[in-house]
Amino acid sequence: MSEWDASDPFADARRRSGVLEGDFLGEKIALILRYRDVRDAASDFRTYSSDAPFRVPIPTEERVRNVRQLPIEVDPPEHTAYKAIVQPYFTVSKRPEMEKKIGALIGGMIEEILDGEPVEIVNQFALPLQSRALTVLLRMPMEAADEWIGWGLHVFAGSEGHSEEKGNVLDRYLHRQLDRAETAPGDDFFSALTRANFRGRPLTRDEMVGFANLVFAGGRDTVIATVSLTLAHFATHPEDLVRLRNDPLLLRNCVEEIVRVASPLTMIARVCPHDTNVHGVHVSANHRVALCWASANRDETVFESPEKLIIDRKPNPHVAFGAGPHICLGASYARLVLRTLIDQVSRKVSRMDVIAGEPRYEAWPAYRRQTSFESLMILFG
Repeated sequence: MSEWDASDPFADARRRSGVLEGDFLGEKIALILRYRDVRDAASDFRTYSSDAPFRVPIPTEERVRNVRQLPIEVDPPEHTAYKAIVQPYFTVSKRPEMEKKIGALIGGMIEEILDGEPVEIVNQFALPLQSRALTVLLRMPMEAADEWIGWGLHVFAGSEGHSEEKGNVLDRYLHRQLDRAETAPGDDFFSALTRANFRGRPLTRDEMVGFANLVFAGGRDTVIATVSLTLAHFATHPEDLVRLRNDPLLLRNCVEEIVRVASPLTMIARVCPHDTNVHGVHVSANHRVALCWASANRDETVFESPEKLIIDRKPNPHVAFGAGPHICLGASYARLVLRTLIDQVSRKVSRMDVIAGEPRYEAWPAYRRQTSFESLMILFG
């Protein structure tokens, strides 16, 4: 199947009560579903706290890492101070020189696959693209991407779920890079961490690893999934690619709409420090709830025909990059990658034919939704 499965598994519960209770590996979690409720919860860190190491992702990650991810697993005001340390590395995505480098990278990758054999998009195109683009962002040598590509689609998970050994591979890599940066510093991301200060003191090694762990784990599979959806959409809806060629001003709207529809991170957890009534559902102190971005982005009270990918949708106040103080650090970087990919495809590709596609579903007892493809074969001409 090459068409993206646009079904909304949260629609009935969202309209009925706004909450869906689900079982996640034996833990009952209430998913907050409505757009405005999700946004409100994302800003209310006193009721819905991120100060919960390993428990912000679903499922939890105690088995695959031993440090708190920063800045995502702290609340303001600590979050604000931690975020300021690494923010400059991500806002650089908006600079012309970064756009030029990412443009050359993606343009070259597109040219390599034109008029040849069909390309498997997920592992042979989207994964290398994400890894190579990340070297540009982090000011690392391009050959570093070869090792990152070898980690697969997710740094913590394989075909059997979370893997302690995969987590150890990433941990050893991060310590090796920080050791290198401390003895031979440069202008790369790891060197910046070794020089950084938090409230007047140097970062601890755990804090450095916490930042780097999030960078490599947080935006990997989500970018890969969204790149795959982007190419699948234009291969099956060539009329949208024609519209973009004729009207490049639609490009930014198109990126936002693809991200809204993809919502590659279905949800993120928060911990309630106190007993809380979550829209009629009792949540005991220290138990988790989930902010369901994917449901909020399909809320029909906010988005007309939310199941449709409409490239000129405007306004588009989606929450695919989160909301509130914890809005995604890498949002501008992800937007740059997607915008550049679509621009290069519209300029260089005249035809895209889907040869085969196998969808990837995220499945829990409470819901099942497509988040990417297991494989996607496309012929470019």
